[in-house]
Amino acid sequence: MKNPHSGGVGPRNVIASRVRKARLALDLTQDELSGCMAKRHVFVDRVAITMVENGQRCVFHFELRAFAEALKIDVKWLLGMVESGG
Repeated sequence: MKNPHSGGVGPRNVIASRVRKARLALDLTQDELSGCMAKRHVFVDRVAITMVENGQRCVFHFELRAFAEALKIDVKWLLGMVESGG
């Protein structure tokens, strides 16, 4: 998915692929990730995680922090601000 405001360069939603990459690196299912999020009082079901990973759903700021904590990664990496940390 290309960003229409960047002249067609770069992904529009870097979080999508990075959530999936980090989840798979921890060998978690989407249901397991949903459970990890729930422990942090952020309720995102498997369908919502699928939509996030496919770039069909945006992530709210409070979800971003919970994703980072659950996946043991840096928020800056999720946002594409740094290349390592995932």
